[in-house]
Amino acid sequence: MGLIFQFCGLSGAGKTTLANALSNELQAKGYRVKVIDGDVYRQTLCKDLGFSKADRIENVRRLGVFAASQREDFDFIFIAVINPYEEGREVLGLSCNAKLVWIKCDIEVLIKRDTKGLYQKALLPDGHPNKIYNLTGLNDVFEIPVAADLVIDTDLLSIEDSLCVAVDFMIGD
Repeated sequence: MGLIFQFCGLSGAGKTTLANALSNELQAKGYRVKVIDGDVYRQTLCKDLGFSKADRIENVRRLGVFAASQREDFDFIFIAVINPYEEGREVLGLSCNAKLVWIKCDIEVLIKRDTKGLYQKALLPDGHPNKIYNLTGLNDVFEIPVAADLVIDTDLLSIEDSLCVAVDFMIGD
């Protein structure tokens, strides 16, 4: 029966990067691993949803149901999704017993990284045709997790150090 971990945090914090690195590391050790990337599933399983609070919570609920349905086939399932609301994190915790890993990174660092160009668009003046008005953590809500099982601060740790912390937490190696 696979363990499910939700990786929450702001866009660009490293959720998917760490989930994929963990997948490679754990597969090399013989574990069966599935990564559920919130961005990918937004285009398929959740493509009918917007970015309201209700839609964001429904998004993570669906991801949790999907993860739970895969539990028998994998040792580890990683859900990499912003999941900005405590209520959404609780939904995953209760629906599929997912452990919470907060991928934490200061907004100033994320603005400098801006791996997807989202922060630049969110900082455009109101009325600009390319402005993003609902970027989590900048001009939309991100509630700080109150009970994360693990916090990985990616503005302080390299991907290699983050990976070591995560592996140690998950399998103790």
